[in-house]
Amino acid sequence: MANYIHVPEGAPAVPKFNVTVDENDFRSGALKLMKELRPHWKPSEVKMKCFTDGITNKLIGCYVGNVMQEVVLVRIYGHKTELFVDRENEVKSFRVLQAHRCAPRLYCTFSNGLCYEFLPGTALEPEHIRSPSIFRQIARQLAKYHAIHAHNGWMPRSDLWLKMGKYFSLVPTHFQDPSQNLRFSQEVPNAECLKEEMLWMQQSLSVLGSPVVLCHNDLLCKNIIFNQSAGNVKFIDYEYAGYNYQAYDIGNHFNEFAGVNEVDYSLYPGRDLQLMWLRAYLEAYNEHKDQSAEVSHAEVEVLYVQVNRFALASHFFWGLWALIQAKYSTIDFDFLGYAILRFNQYFKMKPEVTALTFP
Repeated sequence: MANYIHVPEGAPAVPKFNVTVDENDFRSGALKLMKELRPHWKPSEVKMKCFTDGITNKLIGCYVGNVMQEVVLVRIYGHKTELFVDRENEVKSFRVLQAHRCAPRLYCTFSNGLCYEFLPGTALEPEHIRSPSIFRQIARQLAKYHAIHAHNGWMPRSDLWLKMGKYFSLVPTHFQDPSQNLRFSQEVPNAECLKEEMLWMQQSLSVLGSPVVLCHNDLLCKNIIFNQSAGNVKFIDYEYAGYNYQAYDIGNHFNEFAGVNEVDYSLYPGRDLQLMWLRAYLEAYNEHKDQSAEVSHAEVEVLYVQVNRFALASHFFWGLWALIQAKYSTIDFDFLGYAILRFNQYFKMKPEVTALTFP
């Protein structure tokens, strides 16, 4: 059993540069990286575009000329994110996925970030991922990830409970700001309650029989790039990638139908949409595993129950994550409000999904 990721032999090496890029004054640091990666670019001609969608890191696109072609993306890690993101693991995941043609090229790492290839296309919005033509592609692409074999036939082990325990230990006990602290003490479940729920989840979810596979673990809309001309979808951002329960990755994606900035859980996919999505996923998963593409109604129903129960663990995980971010992040986002939303949805959803029965 192993929960660490093995990079295949022959995977291209990734250089590491001793450069630190200031998130507020990034040009000089980014130019040092371009000198290494694109020595033929004239520093005075390098243009930089700041992408603002992320709530963990800062992302800069570097390019020359008038069109954004041959863009090098520079991602600067968010403040204190090393507390909850295993950066070495992220690079390994990136390289494994690149070897299986599931990821863009990783050009280099630097002291507080990494540089990678720009994927042309559109980052999706919640309304797009409900469209059958797009959600079938997302389901098939996720199946491709999940079918990547563990090294030498190892039986991988999920690190979900370990990670959750680590996040729990990093959750602040109070906030300096009095109004924030009042909100925290009144609206966030107390530590004893959180601990009880974690134990309940570990005992009840880990026995559901969901296989442990290589997961993306953060399949929100903005991490899905749709390339209309090529007619495909690709996933980006592998900070949270690793071995986990198949049903967690799918349940986590279904939770993301609600969006991030204007969260609306009435958009969580209904049973009919989920069953179509899960059937497309299982057909592709079986193809990649060289199994019969025939998918029975019972298989879809089993996965439906597993996914909706594991969606609870996703709410809880991101609730803990948001509490840590509320303390440390320099990004302008209401992390405490987001944590409250996720925990509220966890407790609302818990009786509904525990009542679901296997066929």
